[in-house]
Amino acid sequence: MVEIGSQRINYMKVGTGKTNVLCFPGALGTIWSDFKPQIEGLDRSKFTIVAWDPPGHGYSRPPERLLTSKFYEEDADTAHALMRFLGIKSFSLLGWSDGGISGLILAAKYPEVVDKLIVWGSNSFVMPTEVEGYEKLRNIKNWSEKARAPLIELYGEKTLQDIQNSWVDAMQEINQKGGNICKSILKDIRCPTLILHGDKDPLVDPEHPKYLLENIKGSKIHRFTEGKHNIHLRYAKEFNNIVTNFLLNSEGI
Repeated sequence: MVEIGSQRINYMKVGTGKTNVLCFPGALGTIWSDFKPQIEGLDRSKFTIVAWDPPGHGYSRPPERLLTSKFYEEDADTAHALMRFLGIKSFSLLGWSDGGISGLILAAKYPEVVDKLIVWGSNSFVMPTEVEGYEKLRNIKNWSEKARAPLIELYGEKTLQDIQNSWVDAMQEINQKGGNICKSILKDIRCPTLILHGDKDPLVDPEHPKYLLENIKGSKIHRFTEGKHNIHLRYAKEFNNIVTNFLLNSEGI
């Protein structure tokens, strides 16, 4: 646990490898809920892995945090500050879902510190049809018991509902302002970038990985034809092999 500004940040650092990697979890996610197969499966002699709970997530609380339309950039800035605090001058970034969006922003805003970028389940803008889908997920009682139970155990029911309300409100605000999250700064990403996508992802429209590929210079894409939103958990071994090859080899995957 460290203090970054006024925020207590829970993180872990494992491995002794030369290649530094920051793991950026998704919405409501934590170190272990989102990256257990990577923390345990990536070669610690080749990688030094930092995983963290963003502000208001997991054990980076109190304080509790309600999200605004600026939370993606706020998390990117905090992650950058955390790595500086740890004395890590440059690193590659693995970003899932909301963590991938913040990863895109971090790579665009601080290009000098990001060596390589891998994102999946992420988007640089929101579409009105997606926001309609988000509204259906506003009430946590509509979630599956499997999805809801561990989060209630971690956050408590009221706090979980409050955070979810704030997340949907943030998406509504972004949509009302034109839908742009970070599409206008994708041109500023200079590092080698790998976009991973599960072709059956119910949360990410196929237009999003296509847009990222077309607007991040020199980026590559790898598809999991049967994959959904959590390809790094469902296909952990294949995912870890792809990540390892991309991060360690100059030619990528």
